[in-house]
Amino acid sequence: MLTSKSRHTFNTLLDSVALKSDDDTQDAIVYVATGQEPIHVSRRAFREFVTAYAVGLRAMGIGPQDLVIIAHTQNLESVYAFWGAMLIGAVPSMFTTLTEKLDPDIYMRNMAELVDLSAVRAVLTTDEFAPILAAQVSCPVYGSQQLADIVANADIDGFGERFKSLTAAVASLSTAVSSKTAFLQHSSGTTGLQKGVALAHDAVLNQLAAYSDALALTAQDVVVSWLPLYHDMGLIAGFLLPLVQGIPLVLMSPFDWVSHPVLLLNAIQAHSGTLCWLPNFAYNHCARRIRRRDLAGVSLATMRLFINCSEPVRHDSHELFLERFASLGVKREMLGVSYAMAENTFAVTQTVPGEAVKLDTVDRFALETDLVARPLPQDDPQATVKVSCGSPIAGTAVRVLDKNNQILPERHVGELAVQSNCMLTEYYRRCDLDPFHAGWYLTGDMGYVVDGEVYVVGRSKDLIINAGKNVYPQDIEAIINTVPGVHAGRAVVFGVPDKREGTELIAVVAEVHAVDLDERKAINKKIRQEVARQSAVTVSYVQLVDAKWLVKTSSGKIARAANRDKWLLSRKRLAS
Repeated sequence: MLTSKSRHTFNTLLDSVALKSDDDTQDAIVYVATGQEPIHVSRRAFREFVTAYAVGLRAMGIGPQDLVIIAHTQNLESVYAFWGAMLIGAVPSMFTTLTEKLDPDIYMRNMAELVDLSAVRAVLTTDEFAPILAAQVSCPVYGSQQLADIVANADIDGFGERFKSLTAAVASLSTAVSSKTAFLQHSSGTTGLQKGVALAHDAVLNQLAAYSDALALTAQDVVVSWLPLYHDMGLIAGFLLPLVQGIPLVLMSPFDWVSHPVLLLNAIQAHSGTLCWLPNFAYNHCARRIRRRDLAGVSLATMRLFINCSEPVRHDSHELFLERFASLGVKREMLGVSYAMAENTFAVTQTVPGEAVKLDTVDRFALETDLVARPLPQDDPQATVKVSCGSPIAGTAVRVLDKNNQILPERHVGELAVQSNCMLTEYYRRCDLDPFHAGWYLTGDMGYVVDGEVYVVGRSKDLIINAGKNVYPQDIEAIINTVPGVHAGRAVVFGVPDKREGTELIAVVAEVHAVDLDERKAINKKIRQEVARQSAVTVSYVQLVDAKWLVKTSSGKIARAANRDKWLLSRKRLAS
């Protein structure tokens, strides 16, 4: 297995145990779906499929360092295409799936812009949208059936020798390949052009080695994941890590999981799962949506860690999950936390496996106004509980900076900065973007450190994290400003933490011309429809107000924080 001690024996991700192990019979992947028998893909079958896709991609004219966008509905086809692209030295990137919530025209327009700016060599997508996209982008587009036909006709006679020759061709470049881009992770923005985080083989292997050590990973572990592969948590923790390490990956569609969350628990039970990564909202989703009658005979006792990641961690979400599933074998020490980001490949920190996560009870007022995490007794009415994200993994360092980029002492809140050996090479073909300061990546997240452990308290930017998605208020506001009846430039969007859902909900305040009640109802409905159509996020609150309601800065800009406070105050008054 890949560890810090064995790191020198891995040159590229193609040294993955799932691709090179002599044990052909062990499962590499088990794909599960509601109402269907699991699909077991052995290591040998995995290598055969990957090689077939590699040969097929070469037949398309795709070669080393060509960028390939994979935009399927998440399935095994996506998995084989990703690894097949890496096998021939190309650069794959999983992209957001086109769903019924998205406007096809907007999706295609954004994809066309990405193709041009990033010099995409080919796009692999669904049969339904391939011909539409092909008419709008400047690179070849392949639907699932066309790709399947090419792969089926690929010449893979003498599989063993063909596989060896492909891997040898890439490996022959040795250190030159290890420092080259292995794949891109595209930022999870909801609209507009997404940044491609370029990650080299070296960086990814450094991350997987250090993170596996932090998890105390063993050959007996089994990863169970529903996470989308276009998100860093799903791509790295729930996909690359198990395949590189040669431990079984039990994979399912995120759409299937959202509709049938018990699928995750059943998969853990059926396949003796030990590791599972979840965004905070998923704890609430499972606890509130899984019916008691569906849990008969289910045991989660094999689990080592449920790891909370990708959005701010809430103590009450952990408590809700623990209370709901304690009877199934869930224990407090199973609830871990990681602070992660695509720019650092994935994990920045990790709590200690087998130990209860540390909690810090602090003065809410001091945290918000003085930017100091001042300890308070748990029963103090001003107290709030912050959950530790753990200590930095090996090879990664975290510091807290003030507005002048000066280092702050413990318990002082500032911007978190990260430096590591698993950092991005660049934002792909975006030389205009430089997120570093003196060699440190500026995360935009606010937090503090106590006894070497990192606590994240918010974001210095206006980013909203809703159900694991990064929502940029400016993008949503741009959509709202196109809705007839809304004063152009007179809409504000902000996040509202919700205890029940365990995530941030999205609130909109917009100034409108209309005074008629029915007309306002129509505008309200149109705002919700357009945001859902163009951004794949759901608005929870819409308040339509008269002209001059919104607070602006002296320069005429909408004051987001001030309007959020005004909105919260108005709701509090209505409730009283």
